[in-house]
Amino acid sequence: MDIGTKLKNARQNTKLTQEQVSEALGVSRQTISNWETEKTYPDIISVIKMSDLYHVSLDKLLKEEKPMTNYLDYLEESTNVVRSHTNLGKLILLIAYMSIWAIAMIVFWFFTSGSDAMGYSLMFLWVILPVTTFISSVLIGRNNYWGKGKWLFVLFFGVMYMLAEYATFSMANMVAFNKFNVPEFSMILSGGAISFVGMGIGALVRRVKPKNRNK
Repeated sequence: MDIGTKLKNARQNTKLTQEQVSEALGVSRQTISNWETEKTYPDIISVIKMSDLYHVSLDKLLKEEKPMTNYLDYLEESTNVVRSHTNLGKLILLIAYMSIWAIAMIVFWFFTSGSDAMGYSLMFLWVILPVTTFISSVLIGRNNYWGKGKWLFVLFFGVMYMLAEYATFSMANMVAFNKFNVPEFSMILSGGAISFVGMGIGALVRRVKPKNRNK
């Protein structure tokens, strides 16, 4: 028995119409029809919802002696696409952050001088970088990038914040007065705090949004 027939039989056994199911799942009636005729396949989230709606276990709904090769291939492909998009999102986020960080360094050393350099350094440290750190952290928390490992990025952003200060204001001071300054390790706490708040807000939005969607 194929997946379409199983879905249709499960729906009919619960005396539900395609319209009722489509309303419960938030899709069109034609989508339900396409699933039952296997013109298209439901994603795994929709299958789980139908399992609850039809009061049928996932095992009974999907499993059979003869493997449903087409549907299993579809699920695998869908999973791979989601994973690929997630990895691309992570890469774009990191590249964007590092690009802003690197461009700010280049502008400081090659396109500013004197009092302009001082003003730019302060603007970078107290406006540009904090905003970039905060937004990046919100996105990481909202999308749950790297799972529980995402909280390690609080330390990463803290270190990058410290290095930003050391590579601009502190380095310029060393060059001007021919002396050596140690990094301001307290800057790690400042950058980390900004990241922690952003990450927390992103994680909170991720938890609240599904609840609102289900209402």
